[in-house]
Amino acid sequence: MSTASTAKSLAEHRGDAMLKREFKGIGVYLFWISGIINVLALTGSFYMLQIYDRALTSGSIPTLAALSVLAVGLYLFQGAFDVVRSQLLVRIGARLDRLLAPIAHRVSVDMPRFGFSTAEALERGRDVDTLRTFMGSQGPVALFDLPWVPLYILFVYFLHPMLGAVTLGGAVVLTLLTVWTEIKSRKLSSAAQQAGVARNAIADSNARNADVLKAMGFAGRAVARFNSANQEHLKLQTQASDIVGTYSAFSRVLRMLLQSALLGLGAYFTIQGQMSAGAIIAVSVASARALAPIDMAIANWKGVIAARQAFKRLRETMVALSGMTKPLDLPAPTKSLKIEKITVAAPATGQVLLSEVGFELHAGQALGVIGPSGGGKTTLIRALTGIWPVLRGGVRLDDAELSQWDEEVIGRYIGYLPQEVALLDGTIIENISRLDPTRDGKAIVAATQAAGVHEMIVRLPDGYDTQLGPMGTALSAGQRQRIGLARALYKDPFVVVMDEPNAFLDAEGELALNRAIAQIRRRGGIAIVVAHRPSVLSEVDMVAVIQNGRLTSFGPKDKVIAQQKDGPAADNESRPKRPKPVLAEQAG
Repeated sequence: MSTASTAKSLAEHRGDAMLKREFKGIGVYLFWISGIINVLALTGSFYMLQIYDRALTSGSIPTLAALSVLAVGLYLFQGAFDVVRSQLLVRIGARLDRLLAPIAHRVSVDMPRFGFSTAEALERGRDVDTLRTFMGSQGPVALFDLPWVPLYILFVYFLHPMLGAVTLGGAVVLTLLTVWTEIKSRKLSSAAQQAGVARNAIADSNARNADVLKAMGFAGRAVARFNSANQEHLKLQTQASDIVGTYSAFSRVLRMLLQSALLGLGAYFTIQGQMSAGAIIAVSVASARALAPIDMAIANWKGVIAARQAFKRLRETMVALSGMTKPLDLPAPTKSLKIEKITVAAPATGQVLLSEVGFELHAGQALGVIGPSGGGKTTLIRALTGIWPVLRGGVRLDDAELSQWDEEVIGRYIGYLPQEVALLDGTIIENISRLDPTRDGKAIVAATQAAGVHEMIVRLPDGYDTQLGPMGTALSAGQRQRIGLARALYKDPFVVVMDEPNAFLDAEGELALNRAIAQIRRRGGIAIVVAHRPSVLSEVDMVAVIQNGRLTSFGPKDKVIAQQKDGPAADNESRPKRPKPVLAEQAG
């Protein structure tokens, strides 16, 4: 067995162990409480049998009253146990939600950086909702009642063997219908779920690009694209529902025919003197109860399939996370950042975007990364911040690989300002402090002052407690970028990585940005800046040139810039005689 297979088996074992530990004994308890409910459900059959065969024949009112009081008591007990089981199933669903929802959301947060759509990522959360809703439905009740069907068949058999055989035959036919329903609907249900994800991905994309759709007038075509995906989803969902609905209706008709047949046969055997009149009613009640769980299971089979698929995906999620071990706490990095011949591929496509890139930075240095668009600059940033994994090579802080650091811990030592700053739906404080519940005012203000945004914030009506709304849309692009910079600088991380930090900044913002870079260097940190305008390079001392996924030049700023002026760049084949525009393009 390969190492990967062994690791996967161990992870699956850990995931299963986690679920067993959380729900140990509950399944057994539900099985036995369902047994009590099903035994008590025979009350109606025994009551009818005694009424017709004892109370009516004897004409005794006291016997009738005693039987009735006993039946009422047993029914009350059955109802009480049924309530307990129902409430227990609801609480199991809530407990599953509490256990799985944070794990599912954690995976949902990670999935987009590996190339999955937002809709696919959010599907894990919907899986938790599906499972919780199913636990509160009649589906689990039917499944827990199914093992007790032989009890009723046995009861009918004791009243008359032939009637027992007919009931058994009906149960077998209905069971085969359930299996056939599963076979016919499994693939359709899975395809409908995938089509739903595709439809939701288009809806999410349209919502995020609402301004563009409106401004350029192709909202109608976007809606038509969504409608096409929605029609496909509806077609598959309708087909799956038709199968379940058809077999559910057929099973109900079959059950009614079977009950009528049992009544007719019971009457025949009564006329023949082989059973009593009370036994006819008892057989009818018991056979109905015997077939009801199967009928209910077929009626709820769509929910059973959805819950099973959701649980399978969530189990895989738990397996993925249970295979992770918590790294040892390492000392805070203070010396160096080493990029060791890394090769990086896009997670969504597997295309190699960066190959054999390596350099080293020390405390107090600032690196400017320049090069043509699409050359691999952002890929480099994603790799050295741990957003994308590396295929080969390594990224080391003080000689320790990023994988040796706990994710929550390493976040204290890395500040990151992406190209497109998306702020959380919350207050300015929550965004800058990275949701730190301590509200460390001194650290927050220090970060905003370093980013040159403190004065702008305090002028807002609610100051630092201003609600930013979804994606921070309450602010302009430049304001969002400066608050994103303050978030990157919060509590003075050792490495601060900025991807085109001046894209939306005015002259004042660029001045604040350069002051922030100089301050990072003075306090012994490392700054890395992807630049598209040369003005942001004034405070860096090192420059790296990334072209066509490779590091073509690295060294002191003056030396690299001079090389770029003296030698034609790889992206300048059409304009080899004009060095200044080449430099501007490479720097921006």
